Amino acid sequence: MTHTRSLLVTGASRGIGASVARLAARAGYRVAINFVSDSDAADRIVRDIQAEGGEAFAIRGDIASEPDVLAMFAAVEERFGRIDALVNNAGIVDRKSRLDEMDASRLERMMKVNVVGPMLCTRQAVRRMSTRHGGRGGVIVNVSSMAAELGSPSLYVDYAASKGAIDTFTRGLALEVAAEGIRVNGVRPGIIETDIHASRGEPDWPKEIADSLPMRRTGQPDEVARAVLYLLSDDASYVTGSILNVSGGR
Repeated sequence: MTHTRSLLVTGASRGIGASVARLAARAGYRVAINFVSDSDAADRIVRDIQAEGGEAFAIRGDIASEPDVLAMFAAVEERFGRIDALVNNAGIVDRKSRLDEMDASRLERMMKVNVVGPMLCTRQAVRRMSTRHGGRGGVIVNVSSMAAELGSPSLYVDYAASKGAIDTFTRGLALEVAAEGIRVNGVRPGIIETDIHASRGEPDWPKEIADSLPMRRTGQPDEVARAVLYLLSDDASYVTGSILNVSGGR
């Protein structure tokens, strides 16, 4: 397989991001795997891709840090020569809480990682992809959440609000760069079996809630990744400003 298109996936050492990286490599992308702390997990993804004949490398970087983002995109350019696609997947959630129990540091961190971070990454991608800047176009996919639609009351309204901001950003940016060769879309996963639930203190929550969902099951990372790959692909060449729910009907 000839690998010609290059892709950066943020938060790609686990869960949905790791699935996107693997499937993208199989589809012919050269993949940059961003991670913030777990270098062993990121290196495993790289080895898995290389074992299947793909091209990938891991790059550490905190998307909430502008210097890290600048260094990350410079590394992708140095390695691949250009960037053709970006998947803004990295994000955080926190412990279940009401808003009146949250402190300012939690709120600031949530917005910095989940909103400012993807915007910083996307800014750098646009500067390289846009025909306005001499680029040849590209594709951006933002990973949101059904929490943006549901609000997540008494769970994490801060997380839900951050993903609502990403939905608005997706729509607005899509219109801003539509004539510059860049497509911008999003996916809204529902309850997906990843270890992000452990970070909010409820690792078994997906199993506990499964029977209450319309399809009586939770989703798998690959099911979200396949939706992302569709939006990245030429099959979605006339799709921009759209957000695809991958939620089993929830």
